[in-house]
Order: sequence, then C-alpha cells, then structure tokens
Amino acid sequence: MEKVHWEGAVNARRVLGDVYRMGRSEWLTERGWRQAYDDGVRTVIDLRNLDERVRRATDPEATDVAQVGIAVVHRPTEDTGHEAYPLALPYLNHPRYYLDNVRIFPDLIAGVFRALAAAEGKVVLNCSAGRDRTGLVVTLLLLLADRPDLVGPQYDAGARGINDWRRTSPVRHPHERYLTESEMVETMADRQQALGEFVQAVSVEDLLLEQGMTSGEIAAVKRKLLGRSD
Repeated sequence: MEKVHWEGAVNARRVLGDVYRMGRSEWLTERGWRQAYDDGVRTVIDLRNLDERVRRATDPEATDVAQVGIAVVHRPTEDTGHEAYPLALPYLNHPRYYLDNVRIFPDLIAGVFRALAAAEGKVVLNCSAGRDRTGLVVTLLLLLADRPDLVGPQYDAGARGINDWRRTSPVRHPHERYLTESEMVETMADRQQALGEFVQAVSVEDLLLEQGMTSGEIAAVKRKLLGRSD
C-alpha cells in the first residue's frame, strides 16, 4: 500500500487509481494541503459526523482549503439521530459492524459514491482515524473495482497506520491505546475474519443501483479507481 507524504497527514495512503485515504483532515498543514493539490487532489470526502469536524488545540493553524483549490464534501456514513445508532459502542470501530451499517444506511453509503462520481480530480476519503468508516467505503470501492485481493492488505495498512500514530499522538484517545505487535496480530486476525465475512455478504453494484445510482455514475466511480479522473 503506497504511503503518501503530505505534511501533517496521518494514515494517508493511495488506495487505487485516483482514490486516496487518510485520517482527520485537520492534521494536514497548509504545506500538506498544497502537496496534496500538487499530486492532483481536488476533492476530499469527509465521512465523519458533523460534531467530529472540529479543530483541536494541537492541530496546525487552519488552512483555507478552498483557496488552495480543494473542495471538501461532507458525506457521513451514518446518522447519529437514527434509532439504530450507534451500531457499535462507542463508535463504528470494527468490520463486524460494516454489514449493519450498509443495511441501515444504504442511502448514506450511496451518497458517498455519488460524491465520488461527481468529484473533480483525485479524491481523498477521510474519517477520524482513517480506519473503519474509511475502511468500509474503501472495501466497497475495491469490490466494485473487482480487486478483492486488496481488501485485506488495505485494511491492515489502515489499522496499523493509526496504531503507529497512537504511539506518539499528542492527544490521548478516550477508548483506544497503542497496541504492541503481538497484540496487533491477535486483533488483526479477528478483524480480518469479520472483513472477509462482510466481503462475502455484500454486492456493491446491486446496493448502488437499488439506491437509485445510474450506471453512468457507477462507471464514473470505476474510472476514478482506474486512474482516469475526468
């Protein structure tokens, strides 16, 4: 999995073609945003809930992203006001919850894909850690691209990337801590098994068509994954 070195970016990687993933966008410095622009990024799709999109005292000075030339689109993957929320306590933190998320919020998942279809240039997907909500969407994208072979490695890279960040993060996470390699091996075995079960249970194209996406929109997403951004 190709790591991306935009200043300040945490857990940033190229997924496939013109699609990237990372953790909180607030971690990027102004130079980091300009590096992303120089790499062809023109759209960021933020998968977080509205109340998570806040700056922290340890974040770099805010950047006028629009002035840099990158559009930030908010497309959460879950509705915190829904009677079924939260699916997982205290947040979506494991692939075992992916299928429930897709079944309960298929319209929101389709909304992410519509944003991808309409996005200009290269696209970055981000949530908070760049692991599970991002991992859910990335998994669906890789299945749509007929690359199930990349699903496990992409998730492993994202999980290990944010775990490495926990070692030196200036802000202590309220629910997670840095895991040693032996702990990660055990954790990842469980997560990869759940991820594999999700892959077998979901049909991405059927999901999108059922939510009213057109074949043209789906084709536009596939072009992004082939590195053929319009």
